[in-house]
Amino acid sequence: QVQPVESGGGLVQAGDSLRLSCAASGPTFSTRIMAWFRQAPGKERELVASISRTGIAISYADSVKGRFTISRDNAKNTVYLQMNTLKPEDTAVYYCAAGAPGGILRGLDSDFTSWGQGTQVTVSS
Repeated sequence: QVQPVESGGGLVQAGDSLRLSCAASGPTFSTRIMAWFRQAPGKERELVASISRTGIAISYADSVKGRFTISRDNAKNTVYLQMNTLKPEDTAVYYCAAGAPGGILRGLDSDFTSWGQGTQVTVSS
């Protein structure tokens, strides 16, 4: 089992950048697909970005393509979300999630079985 722990959230202005980090404990990090989700008040949870075990395959929500970049460092058991050109509509709680060992990217929320507590990102206009 892995336990993701997010960090890096905060209050920024529109157009600013922010980098979120997610440290996941446990020896099986490199065998798991990872993802960032977000949920804004009154809205459904959204899969923002996901990354394969090796980092070769990556997927983004249309709403963040060209602005956000997901990456991972398996040596550090960490996944990152670089967020550029932030917009007020990016305001949400961002969650890091891990899939089961050996999983592949399918774009399904149900593929992710371990979740962090979330970090708040607030973008002011």
